[in-house]
Amino acid sequence: MKILNLYACLGGNRYKWDEVANEAGIEIEVTAVELDPELARMYQERFPNDTVIVTDAHQYLLEHYKEYDFIWTSPPCPTHSKARFAVACNYNTNTEAVYPDMKLYQEIIFLDNYFKGRYVVENVIPYYDPLIPGKKRGRHLYWTNFNLPNTLSNRSVKVGGGIDEVRKLCDFHEIDLSNYKGEQRKDKIARNLVDYEAGKTIFETAMEIQRKHSENQTSIFDQIN
Repeated sequence: MKILNLYACLGGNRYKWDEVANEAGIEIEVTAVELDPELARMYQERFPNDTVIVTDAHQYLLEHYKEYDFIWTSPPCPTHSKARFAVACNYNTNTEAVYPDMKLYQEIIFLDNYFKGRYVVENVIPYYDPLIPGKKRGRHLYWTNFNLPNTLSNRSVKVGGGIDEVRKLCDFHEIDLSNYKGEQRKDKIARNLVDYEAGKTIFETAMEIQRKHSENQTSIFDQIN
């Protein structure tokens, strides 16, 4: 099974996929696309068997979507987030108002109409009413072409900023950012990661649907013959 993991960061969503695949007896090939070369390097160290590509994920999706059976994409969320919007509304701050990045909706529409496999688009719950309704789970919205369980994870972490925030988030996600040498803030990286239990639950759901679909196709084929 060929999988595309876009805007991969450190693979919070991807962390438990091998467990799911092994239990299901499915062999997976994961291609991860990440623009930040430092994060790509660290992702590769974390998942040495994945193919990691440093390039623009949005363009890569357009050019390569036909090559994959399952696609997960997490487009950048800051321009949609309630937190940034709240700060930017204060004229006395240095945070400027920005247009919401419409690549999010471009990818949802594109995958829903062109892609033949299962897909997941993940983002924050925006400060505006979503232009395309998604599935709210916890602090995130998911757009998928399959149903999701009502609960994706029973895990949680409480952070309130300060010097301990990065440490708490790293412990929660089981990552180490101490050797990150890139330009992004470490707290921003850690906050953007998807809870690996949610990523596992979603992947399990997609794999179960795929299994049932395959069994149904086999059953139909057997009846014809």
